[in-house]
Amino acid sequence: MIVFLITAVLLVGYCFLILYYYKAWRNIPRLDDNRLTGFIPVEKITVIVPARNEEPVIERCIRSLLQQSYPKHLMEIIVADDHSEDNTTAIVSKYKDEGVILLELAKILQQENVKAHKKNAIKEAIRIASGTLIITTDADCTAGTDWVKTIAMFHAEKDAVFIAAPVKIVHDTSFLSIFQAMDFAILQGITAASVSAHFHNMCNGANLAYERKAFYAVNGFDGIDDIASGDDMLLMHKISKQFPAQVAYLGSPHALVETLPAKSWKAFFRQRIRWASKAGRYRDTRIILVLLLVYLVNCALFVLLAGSLWDARWLLFFAVAVFYKTIIEWGFVRSILLYFKMERLLLLFPLFQPLHILYTVVAGLLGSFGKYEWKGRKVR
Repeated sequence: MIVFLITAVLLVGYCFLILYYYKAWRNIPRLDDNRLTGFIPVEKITVIVPARNEEPVIERCIRSLLQQSYPKHLMEIIVADDHSEDNTTAIVSKYKDEGVILLELAKILQQENVKAHKKNAIKEAIRIASGTLIITTDADCTAGTDWVKTIAMFHAEKDAVFIAAPVKIVHDTSFLSIFQAMDFAILQGITAASVSAHFHNMCNGANLAYERKAFYAVNGFDGIDDIASGDDMLLMHKISKQFPAQVAYLGSPHALVETLPAKSWKAFFRQRIRWASKAGRYRDTRIILVLLLVYLVNCALFVLLAGSLWDARWLLFFAVAVFYKTIIEWGFVRSILLYFKMERLLLLFPLFQPLHILYTVVAGLLGSFGKYEWKGRKVR
């Protein structure tokens, strides 16, 4: 009986958390996109794309960057190739005459005893960057034509030194891609709500912007370069600590980038384990408590499900608890899916709950204690 009581108490706390996020989400100030037409850019911007073995996707990314409406003389594109073993460098080299800079880390850095490969790629790109504002995205991402211009206008208006912006997974008809798209959209909604309300900091490296001087003001990735992940959130925490009032979320569809889902369940779990691996490095008490509450809620539900193997009555308690969790989340999730134009997936949301509970528990556990493979490397 104690397990059921603990689950109920955790769900009450979880309810207050989701209601807070929902309110913050609804209060996010939306950028007036109509002002884009009259905005006159003056700032030099560097877009950095760290890449490793991205042969299938890197060309789509580069083409979307070359089609930006931002003035060409004010925009610099650097692809930082991290020892790719495929044709990534050859593909990037084709765009040299269009101003794309290829930075080959193999020519300036050795791989031995390096843990933070992606951070090294970004750091070296920033070192040669000429822009005062750095924008990072991933090699499997594409952006609309006004992406850079929207970020530049927001930066000019808000005086933010660090900007988080939305990312959307583009799904097909497969179960795996639909699950990822919905799950990631919810994470993006929490990111938007938490950052805009200055509750706690979250972001995704596929769509970030920060001032070059702010990066160096916090000594870049120093102190967080002993872990493979965290080029986004751990850096965000460093910058927000020194510039607490100048971290902002950009809520505009023009600032959105699209990315691809993991191709297999194995790749999906590796990705989530990688994301979970940086949780132990957070120093913000608020996000630690939030993550703990969310993890405990899912652990409690997992215990109820596991207990049903011995006592069938536990399955009923599990079903009731999941039902209430779904009701708690429904309004928030619905508004997020509407924003990302994915509302037709809403009816699938309850069906995905057991899978979400399972991967949260497993990825959280392995992210804390295990190793994982990423881009052909075994890292921790």
